[in-house]
Amino acid sequence: MQVFLNSDPHVDGRHQMSEHLTLVVKEGLARFGEHITRVEAHIADVNNPLKSSPDEIQCTLEARLVGLDPVVVKERAGNPHQAIQGAVGKLKRAVATVLEKHDPRRDAARPDEAL
Repeated sequence: MQVFLNSDPHVDGRHQMSEHLTLVVKEGLARFGEHITRVEAHIADVNNPLKSSPDEIQCTLEARLVGLDPVVVKERAGNPHQAIQGAVGKLKRAVATVLEKHDPRRDAARPDEAL
């Protein structure tokens, strides 16, 4: 799984942030292994940098799934680390839901309703 970081000029997107993102994403999504080819993160300051509000950093994560449409989630927080952590939690749940819906065993487990 590849992990890419894109950040706006008002958010620290240096090497340490990229390493943190990669670690959190790979740990959080490890159970999906071969189902995810890459994750792209976009971290931005959604407010004017001169104004201050509690949830001004937004992390958007897009997971590319093999053979399926991408899954996108967003999380806002007070700093990039919190936004990443929250977005990974949301992405984990969203990917699990998508994969469960497309699991061929799911349809086989249901009794035939056409009788």
